Amino acid sequence: MSNDFRKERSDLAAAFRWAARLNMHEAVANHFSLAVSEDGSKFLLNPIGMHFSQICASDLILVDSNDESIMSKPNAPDPTAWAIHGALHRNNPQARCILHVHPKYATILSCLEDKTMKPIDQNTMRFYEKVSIDYEYSGMGLGEEAERLSTILGDNSVMLMGNHGVLTAAKTVAKAFDDLFYFERSCETLIGAYQTGKALHQVSHKIATKTAAQWQKYDASDMHFDALKRILDKEEADYKN
Repeated sequence: MSNDFRKERSDLAAAFRWAARLNMHEAVANHFSLAVSEDGSKFLLNPIGMHFSQICASDLILVDSNDESIMSKPNAPDPTAWAIHGALHRNNPQARCILHVHPKYATILSCLEDKTMKPIDQNTMRFYEKVSIDYEYSGMGLGEEAERLSTILGDNSVMLMGNHGVLTAAKTVAKAFDDLFYFERSCETLIGAYQTGKALHQVSHKIATKTAAQWQKYDASDMHFDALKRILDKEEADYKN
């Protein structure tokens, strides 16, 4: 590899492989990043044109959000990946890992007038009042749009990008992926409930808040991600290359 960060590269590659396995990817679009500098300005990012199912640790490119010269080089990343992740890492140093995809159910929710995650089951309660929602989509994530998006996340780990998709941000790849997995599952449950045409049975604010707090204490993200990597170690070990 051209530099160190072997653990970081391996973890991020595993996230790409599992996103593809779970059908959260979209052609060769969408992008994941992981900060490797203290201020978050330097981060690993997937190269343009690679399918998530084929990305290996050594394929990830190291970029600097303060150095736009990368966009004029042969290994330049996708323009929207550079713009969105560059702005987010630069303006949200606490967001070490950022995963952005257009999965089916989260994207459907992002297209509704009411984009809120309703507390109708234990999983949806995990995200009760903990999702930053963008209602002002104004085009692909370039320039001013990318900068605008970077101001919406706040202290939340999930941003539902209106008429666009979803983004999760956390201190580790494991936590960001765990949030992505459960958020898409929650969206699937909510959209499925809407499709019945029946009234939703939402729990009270008190119960939803209590359950959300319990989720914060019950953090199994490392165990979840370690289990996923063990599967890859047996079936797609080349992700570490």
